[in-house]
Amino acid sequence: MRITIDRDRCIGSGQCVMTAPGVFTQDDDALVALLPGQEDGSGDPRVRDVPMACPVQAVMISG
Repeated sequence: MRITIDRDRCIGSGQCVMTAPGVFTQDDDALVALLPGQEDGSGDPRVRDVPMACPVQAVMISG
């Protein structure tokens, strides 16, 4: 699985973190970031729900 993040689109709503806290975090600017070692999204089975939870579609999942 591949996770693509568009940080220019991110508004910091935190829906990614609430949906898949084992994969996503927010940086000091409240923008989406991947937790270290979670580049493939294997840390949380709900990671596939994140693109639909994000209000601006800043996270995309493929594979």
